[in-house]
Amino acid sequence: MAEPQRIEAGAEAETGRSVDLSEYFTEATKRRKNSPLKTLGKYMRADPTLVSLGAGLPHPDTFPFASIGATVAQAGTSVTDAAAGRVEVAVGRAAAGGIEELGRFLQYSDGRGVASYARFAREHTERIHGPRYSDWDVVVSQGNTDAFGKALALFCQHGDTLIVDEWTYPAVIETVGPMGIALAPVAMDGGGMVPEALDRLCAGWDGARPLRAAYLIPTAQNPTGATMDLARKRAIYAVAQRHNLVLIEDDPYYYLQFGPYRAAAECSGDPDARYAALPGLAGLIPSLLSLDTDGRVVRLDSFSKILAPGLRCGWVTAPRYMTDKIQFHNETSIQQPSGVSQALVSRLLNEQWGAAGWERHLVQTQRDYAVRRDLFVELCHRHLRGAAEFVVPRAGMFLWLRVLLSARARARRGVMQEVFDAMIAHHVLLVPGHMFSPLGSADDRVRDQPYIRAAFSYAPVDAFETAITRLARALEPFVREE
Repeated sequence: MAEPQRIEAGAEAETGRSVDLSEYFTEATKRRKNSPLKTLGKYMRADPTLVSLGAGLPHPDTFPFASIGATVAQAGTSVTDAAAGRVEVAVGRAAAGGIEELGRFLQYSDGRGVASYARFAREHTERIHGPRYSDWDVVVSQGNTDAFGKALALFCQHGDTLIVDEWTYPAVIETVGPMGIALAPVAMDGGGMVPEALDRLCAGWDGARPLRAAYLIPTAQNPTGATMDLARKRAIYAVAQRHNLVLIEDDPYYYLQFGPYRAAAECSGDPDARYAALPGLAGLIPSLLSLDTDGRVVRLDSFSKILAPGLRCGWVTAPRYMTDKIQFHNETSIQQPSGVSQALVSRLLNEQWGAAGWERHLVQTQRDYAVRRDLFVELCHRHLRGAAEFVVPRAGMFLWLRVLLSARARARRGVMQEVFDAMIAHHVLLVPGHMFSPLGSADDRVRDQPYIRAAFSYAPVDAFETAITRLARALEPFVREE
């Protein structure tokens, strides 16, 4: 793959258009075209009098669904709150309120998504992130794991190297391995990827092929829970400009920000005071996309953590020439996210809840996870003192624990497997840190790194103390001096 001509940072910012990084495309991406059959759809859309004998589509009258609906919570309330009202979300055989009729959602798509769903994603992106170049667009995805695979395929192929955090999402590791793509880990601290470490890696790179892309989870990083502040994001973006990198911004936890931890004692036990300053939408840390003047950020958004993962709905934001290629990839893979899911999401967010209701829902979700975070942290402070240390996360679902192994335990090979076995014996499960290492679990430098990931998102709140006291008992033999 040819190295693209170096573009000076911000060289095209004055034109309002993205820089052209298409020379970074893999050979497969360069050859990827949209489906010839899909291109015929433009004639049907442009001419309502046209009678099509070309479309090999099933007739909507054969679809046995008269309507698709769901009962959802009122925006800003929990579905488990019996006193709260409910909202009926339904999509039927007739278009209404700017939402397509059901047959359109249940039909094949061009790979960009049904118009009203894509419109919400585009309008939401404009409102929250305000992309700073003109030729950006969105394309639908089947969640961020699907989106990552397609964003990766734009720029990396067999023999290439992807930059990642030193601890990263296991699905990324498992995706790139069979593709013959290597991983170059970059050091992290409590604020995520360290810009100076990224700069050193790029400046000293002597691999056979140039570095083209870096993958980051800037908010509530999985597994460490680290969240980049605005200064860190600016520094990372500056390094990306200096070395002409594409940044894949995987941000499924972006809306689960809840700010710094405040102990209950500091708030006189008043939950309203404790959670009065949740960011909502206006107070979110700006995204990498919002800083992007060049069009070098490919942003992945998902409804998985803020509505439900089973919906398998999300979207990608990038320069149009990139989203076009992802659309063409969709057309030969998923076609589009589930039409039923798109129908429900589109009706809910465009009509029933609207923008104001959507924000109320996000604030409630932030509060739900903030309550979980705070209780979990308080219990860890109480029961794990001297056994583990951690940085309190400002967002997300995870606590990254460093086990304070005794000197004798640290010297013993395979000690973290012993720790895991002890946890299971005490009926508590946390994920071993080595499972998140780009170096691979078999690497001795990784396997006994004293890290474990706790998720406070799923277990019942009333089981937190049981789990943490079990963990404390499991760790005790490994942390006390023998």
